[in-house]
Amino acid sequence: MKINPNAVEIQIPGIRVYSNKVNEFEDGINMTIGQPDFPTPESVKKAGIKAIEDNLTGYSHNAGLLPLRECVTNFFNETYGGTFDTDDAVITNGASEALDSVLRTVMTPGDEVIILSPAYPGYEALITLNGGTTTYLDTSHNGFKPDIKALDAAVNERTKAVILNYPSNPTGVSLSRQDIEAVIDLLKEKDIFIISDEIYSENTFSGSHVSFASFDEVREQTFIIHGLSKSHSMTGWRIGYVLGPTEIMKHVLKVHLNNSICASVPSQYAAIEALTNGRHYPEIMNRKYIERRDYLYDSLTALGFTVSEPTGAFYIFPDISSSGLDDVTFADRLLEEEHVAVVPGSTFSKDNHKCVRISYANSLDNLKEGMQRMKSFMDRL
Repeated sequence: MKINPNAVEIQIPGIRVYSNKVNEFEDGINMTIGQPDFPTPESVKKAGIKAIEDNLTGYSHNAGLLPLRECVTNFFNETYGGTFDTDDAVITNGASEALDSVLRTVMTPGDEVIILSPAYPGYEALITLNGGTTTYLDTSHNGFKPDIKALDAAVNERTKAVILNYPSNPTGVSLSRQDIEAVIDLLKEKDIFIISDEIYSENTFSGSHVSFASFDEVREQTFIIHGLSKSHSMTGWRIGYVLGPTEIMKHVLKVHLNNSICASVPSQYAAIEALTNGRHYPEIMNRKYIERRDYLYDSLTALGFTVSEPTGAFYIFPDISSSGLDDVTFADRLLEEEHVAVVPGSTFSKDNHKCVRISYANSLDNLKEGMQRMKSFMDRL
């Protein structure tokens, strides 16, 4: 029997491949997964528990609990200069479902979506499943930031959207206001959607995050993808959200509700607590992330790798060319010989075979052990 060829075409991302492999080793050090190692804040857990105890376990409004949508829009308007109302928000089962709901709303078969790479591999998979094609725009020559001339050249009559993710997974690079203004100046006159994945906005280490939501000139063509997985260590609670133009969000809501009805209601009550009394929690985690980042930056530099210091998220993306190995060979041998898992850079960009991604959403002790083993590996090369 035939199945959707697009489902056959997509692959299990390298992140999961190496994460699964390292679990086969009893002494494995996993530096692949972007999952905070911190517990969900106590008050947030208690809010979820109380919702269950109070039997708040049925359906919510398909768009999400009104108090949560108020919390989401208030947070974005107060923190990042947005102008959203509750009708502009849909609460989803994680940011991935938010992105999928948007793409299924705006895409038709044959549409092209431009992705600035290196980028999270889930983007291409969703585009493929929606019958579209992906155009990768390599940014490695431009400090992993948008090259405006190259972006302009990539746009054509089939381009439906541009996906940006800053702070970036996998590079940890953030955009300045000037960087974003350059993108907006190019796209504001074009019939193209801007999909800005800002899931790591609260994990910004230098200055303040600048959101595409704060620019009125692209308000009607911009979707913001966000959630609480990274900011509040709530990956398993599965609370994401999308903010966008009111008229189009009506259709995003229809796509979402026909997919999943609504997000988990106890998780929604936990999210209300996170966005009210728990707004400070990312700052606590960030202090640890900065300590870990600095350790990794110094350690990787000492090994002879070329490294850009991340300014956000919790990933570092060293160029391992000095090892004499390509990214996949490096990752495979490091895993086999030292039981340390990193992710090949080509997982995030078909053009990048000289970098690996290391997640420092991991304890400093584990990172130190991982770096000691990597040094032993390099010493033998």
